Amino acid sequence: MAEPTAQDLADVLPDGVVIADGDGTVVLVSSVAARMLGIDRADALGRPLEEVLRLQDEQARSWVGCTTPYAGLSSRTGVPEQQWLLPDGTEVLVTARLHRVVPRGPVSTVAISIRSGRGRARLDRERSDLVATVAHELRSPLTGVKGFVQALLARWDKLNDDQKKLMLATVSADSDRLSRLIAELLDVARIDTGRLQMHPRPCDPVVLVGRVVDSVAAGTAREIALVVGDVVPAVLVDPDKFTQVVTNLVENAVRHGDGEVTVRVEAETGVPGEHGGTDGVRVTVADQGVGIAPELRRRVFTKFWTRGAGGSGLGLYLVHGLVRAHGGTVTIADAPGGGAVVACTWPGVPPELAG
Repeated sequence: MAEPTAQDLADVLPDGVVIADGDGTVVLVSSVAARMLGIDRADALGRPLEEVLRLQDEQARSWVGCTTPYAGLSSRTGVPEQQWLLPDGTEVLVTARLHRVVPRGPVSTVAISIRSGRGRARLDRERSDLVATVAHELRSPLTGVKGFVQALLARWDKLNDDQKKLMLATVSADSDRLSRLIAELLDVARIDTGRLQMHPRPCDPVVLVGRVVDSVAAGTAREIALVVGDVVPAVLVDPDKFTQVVTNLVENAVRHGDGEVTVRVEAETGVPGEHGGTDGVRVTVADQGVGIAPELRRRVFTKFWTRGAGGSGLGLYLVHGLVRAHGGTVTIADAPGGGAVVACTWPGVPPELAG
């Protein structure tokens, strides 16, 4: 079998490649680069780099003219990645490597890589979506806080104690909502970057879930039932993260479901956990709404997915990330009487840590 040539190797790369020699003459063009640039590869060989690499910026300046790969500091070894426009107006990401036979000598080879900008555009759209979502979610509680504070300042002497208490309670609730949203955003960033920190310790899941149910039930007219299994072992979790997950699940069921919300806490066998295999706990939250269609369940735990109007779309993404970080699992199914059932498993306490 014949050894692959440089052209063969360049053609199998996912990015476009253009290589020029020390005189600025094109010596190699990959098939991907030829297709992006809209040129014939055979005709491009032997031509000046500036004629072949027809990339422009927003001011119609050429890549070669702006980056001057053969000039500049003799210590320069490359051109950082930048956005440029193809002849058809498509955005691409371009970077280059400058090779010198002798250190600080003249440039002997310029290797240019051209990558589709669709991935970057998608990230930009996600960032824009995040900014829009955060702005929308922050506006509502901030408006409430500002309105009630202004009313208190303007009419303090005319308001009775009950009215003042109601306004201050509303301000406190809106402030808590803001704090939770900020905490969610920070956790999203930590999950995305792999910097999520947890402090697991043995906890009683019945106590933690009970507090969440009582807290959510106090702010809604919907029925929330808590069902506890006969024997529920302790779990090895970060109590704050555990509470955050259960709160998101219960509030999501209240906000987007119908009928009674049922929260179950039961023993679960075979939950591996990060600190060794042991029995754990399953927490399920079920509503009586329309449920979640099977074809949508793969999207449920992605960013900005919601079951209807309202919400940041980050809650279930956080649920998935936090449960997985504990070594547990999250699944979605249909409730027997209609609606959605979201179940998450949590690792139990290893024998060596049980006391």
